[in-house]
Amino acid sequence: MNNQQLQNELILAWVRLSGIIKNNRITTTLKYNEAIVMLTVYSRYLKDGVGLTSVQDIIKETGMLKSLVNRTLGKLESQGLIVFEKGTVDRRTKFVKCVKEKLEVFLSVHNTSLGVSQNIIDIIGSEDAKAFINIVEKLASADYKAQPKR
Repeated sequence: MNNQQLQNELILAWVRLSGIIKNNRITTTLKYNEAIVMLTVYSRYLKDGVGLTSVQDIIKETGMLKSLVNRTLGKLESQGLIVFEKGTVDRRTKFVKCVKEKLEVFLSVHNTSLGVSQNIIDIIGSEDAKAFINIVEKLASADYKAQPKR
């Protein structure tokens, strides 16, 4: 397979994966963006038991626009799922954390996601799942911009 064929196959695989993700709506109680932001905050909570996450970290982690993150955080706050806190070192820095008493709302959505994730692991196997995670991590940490082919 030459390089251009490989490029085309990669794009087609990407499109198929996007279709799979879109067609398997894994969020019912929460909107998709709300679930993604909650997952980011919840992951931090699992790591440190507090979950205090800066808005900038959420923007970076999710790849969402700042305005969309702020709108989503506002909706999550109005549902009582998160609270805002100002930074102690720099008062201009905004942080959010999950409300422990409301975690069951997110966890009901998250458990559905975990089921989908397990189905994928069952199909591709643990080793391919780990390889996929490594590939996505490499892509996420790379500083690249889409450029036209030269």
